[in-house]
Amino acid sequence: MPRIVSFLPAGTEIVHALGAGADLVGRSHECDYPPSVAALPVVSRPALRLDNATPDGIDRAVAERMESGASMYEIDERLLQELRPDVIVTQDLCRVCAPSGNELSRAVQGFSVLPEILFLTPRTLADVEENILTVGVAIGRSHEARALVHGQRERMVRVSAAARAAHRRRVVFLEWTDPVFCAGHWVPEMITLAGGQELLGRPGADSVRMLWDDVAAAAPEMIIVSPCGYGLEQATALARGLPGVAGTRVVAVDANAYFARPGPRMAEGIELLGHLMHPELIPWTHAHRPWAEVAPSVALDATPTQSLL
Repeated sequence: MPRIVSFLPAGTEIVHALGAGADLVGRSHECDYPPSVAALPVVSRPALRLDNATPDGIDRAVAERMESGASMYEIDERLLQELRPDVIVTQDLCRVCAPSGNELSRAVQGFSVLPEILFLTPRTLADVEENILTVGVAIGRSHEARALVHGQRERMVRVSAAARAAHRRRVVFLEWTDPVFCAGHWVPEMITLAGGQELLGRPGADSVRMLWDDVAAAAPEMIIVSPCGYGLEQATALARGLPGVAGTRVVAVDANAYFARPGPRMAEGIELLGHLMHPELIPWTHAHRPWAEVAPSVALDATPTQSLL
């Protein structure tokens, strides 16, 4: 069986969902699901120490480092070589999410036998499915990958069918809170399948900064707070600090579990969105509750002021 190192949380989840968790020999510092991966050696760490930093502080520090061209991650090259991976899973979509191509190419250049490096770079749900199939081929789990994709599609279709005749909820989905970032890549598509209309999102494209005035001007029925890299507890705390929009429901969700990581739990993320927007049509059948209703600090009138563009 191949020896696998994952620098990407979504990649780690895909490997486990394909039944190859025992073949993982190393992980990134952010790989935390399923919990059993905590026992694996850690092959990468963030170059920036941002513990207890505010969202605004994180945004400024990341922007400065990216502008300078410096790497966002430190790779333990000696450990990586000792682990002798046959397959490395990473991404080349976002420099903030995991080590990119240039960093890994440097890290493995001294290997006597070069591992296969899989760059997962999804922008849409179809791309996520393709990534799962690609990982399946690389690790000898093609049958399992096809079955996983088929099962995920069935779940998504059920949600979409249940919400088809319902009123489309007007939604603004926030991928960061200070500054606010709109939804990008696969998230607007998830919202559409779940019976919503993402008012400011960029399907298949990078999320971008916007003003709170843009959120208010869109007059959403619901604001979903899903800051990238955060779980439910942190998202809830950040949602409570937002200004809010008069008459708008605010819901914090577990971004890491369902939206920020393009992997096997995205079908459940669509089920979650469907339940939040249409609870009478789409029940939540799981024991856990990965969302929280939030009362914002101050409610503002939905009066247009400045545009997003």
